Amino acid sequence: MRKAGRPAKFDRDDAVDIALQAFWSEGYQANSVKALSERLGITRSSFYNAFESQEALFLEALERYLAGAPDRTLAQVPEDGSICALLTRTFRAVCDALEQDGAGKGCLLVNSVGALCLGGEGLGLIVAELVIERVERLEALLCAAAQRGELDEMTDVKALALALKTQLLGLNLMAKVVKDKSALWPAARTMLAGHGILRE
Repeated sequence: MRKAGRPAKFDRDDAVDIALQAFWSEGYQANSVKALSERLGITRSSFYNAFESQEALFLEALERYLAGAPDRTLAQVPEDGSICALLTRTFRAVCDALEQDGAGKGCLLVNSVGALCLGGEGLGLIVAELVIERVERLEALLCAAAQRGELDEMTDVKALALALKTQLLGLNLMAKVVKDKSALWPAARTMLAGHGILRE
């Protein structure tokens, strides 16, 4: 029990988690330094000392979010095992997460594309680069799948990678409007089957 008058110790790690939930639920613009400071129970001066800026805290929170996102499994080409099965499992995991997302928050990265990428600079440029990086990850996986004989060697992996990422973006957006979120996986499954990727 802390003594009366002594401020509670500031836990930076917890603060990043709180900020992550705020950015995820309400967006970047709704969480100014003033709003975040009040939410965290610290002064604006303490906020700047801890995080430097709203942008820096957002990027740290986004990095933490991405480290736990369903598509983190696609970061590297596995040495063995079916790549198409990995893609199928990941799409299923994304759909399951969206189905369980009662608040309709969707994906923080996808939400940030619409909110920040119009200007093409600053945070928007960083967010755009993160999305393109994930397209390139898909392309590397698809190249390996074609080399291993899981896909036709004539597959246009660049176009297919963009198509898959577009589908992931679309699933996150549709999850905000469709009443029956259980319909998301059948839609994704149909797309994967159409490209010869589905492995169940």
